[in-house]
Amino acid sequence: MSPLDGPISQLVAAVQTGAVTPKALVAEALARAEARNPAINAICQINPHALTEAENVSKRLQTGETLPLAGVPVLIKDNIWVAGLRCAQGSKLFADFIAPQDAEAVTRLRVAGAVIIGISTCSEFACKGATNSPLQGITRNPVNPDLTPGGSSGGSVAAVAAGIVPLALGTDAGGSSRRPPAHTGLCGFKPTQDLIPYGPCHDEPVWGISVICPIARRMEDISLAMQSLAGLEPVPAPMLEIAASSDFGTGQALDRDVAANFDKVLGVLEGAGVSVTQAQIDWPGTIKGHSILPLQCAGLADLYGDIWRETPELFDPAIAGQIETGLSFTGVDVAGAHQISHQMRETLRAALDRYGVIATPTTPCAAWPAAQDAPTRIGGTPAGPRDHAAFTPQINHAGVPALSLPCGTDGDGRPLGLQLIARAGHDAELIALARRLEPLLKEIA
Repeated sequence: MSPLDGPISQLVAAVQTGAVTPKALVAEALARAEARNPAINAICQINPHALTEAENVSKRLQTGETLPLAGVPVLIKDNIWVAGLRCAQGSKLFADFIAPQDAEAVTRLRVAGAVIIGISTCSEFACKGATNSPLQGITRNPVNPDLTPGGSSGGSVAAVAAGIVPLALGTDAGGSSRRPPAHTGLCGFKPTQDLIPYGPCHDEPVWGISVICPIARRMEDISLAMQSLAGLEPVPAPMLEIAASSDFGTGQALDRDVAANFDKVLGVLEGAGVSVTQAQIDWPGTIKGHSILPLQCAGLADLYGDIWRETPELFDPAIAGQIETGLSFTGVDVAGAHQISHQMRETLRAALDRYGVIATPTTPCAAWPAAQDAPTRIGGTPAGPRDHAAFTPQINHAGVPALSLPCGTDGDGRPLGLQLIARAGHDAELIALARRLEPLLKEIA
């Protein structure tokens, strides 16, 4: 087995002992990209200096540097700056933009010895739940290329799921690094807000909710990445206790197989000695996950409204629709959405103070056809455009950590995910808990 296919810790050990060189690993990852990317369209740009950068890692090792990610090939989402490479945010508007410097997260990966081999696709401005755009085309799910990997971090998850790289960075402003891993059988971790510095970067439609996230095949790899990205050292697993909610208190319908899978997951965990109680999340009024979408629409309108009016042909029609909607909002509308954001934060943080860790399905549905922006039906009923994201954006507005663990498939073999949510600042404890639960979920079909 190639070191690219095992745990990252074993890959690094092979590099440090001289069993394999960083250049050989990067060359293998590049060869895999050339062979596998055409079928899934996960990578929009290859770093032409990757092999040279791999050789530099070898030189650093020879001087005695300690490099915890020595030789690890990594892909970076197309809205995170990598110096000298194009960062288009999946948009024709930025098709020629070259990042003037690395984002801090990229710098930290380089310091740890990782090698950036290229840029992964994302939806325009990272503002859709599927990864397709007029600039980059359709990104497909390696599990089944007829399906989407989700979005907006679809390129990152597709590349990891296809075995091109063992680690990728995504971003998450409403679930973009939790739902796509769920759709592709991977682990995705959304840290506490600002645990990993977000910039330097393009302007965000909604500041203060997006985070940079590691995506990998196993929680061991996530833990190792977080040590370099945030100095987050492993801790002993906390008490095996979770509070579960199948709909996260939203009333959102679930696909039948998702509901059955969630029940099976809870049964397996209880059978292994995990304490499982029922969580009651009392969202005020009729608040749903999509209730704060006006903030994104208004933010897009503020950033790009004038350009859209002049050159609408440059924009993804779905994003143009969000911009047009945002331009129609009043200040009162936006203030109301900010109030909902605050209520989400207070409600979820209070629930986490009661329960410690809350478990939900990562999504109410499995992956849908790749050319569609969203599923048309969920739970046997017509679905709104953001119903597939019913259980994730609340976490961003609360600023707390969450992750998605693979937990089997539906009847059609489409991967499903278990979302775990913890209190702000309890990232290490959440990762430790997930590492304890992960092997229990391996055999769930």
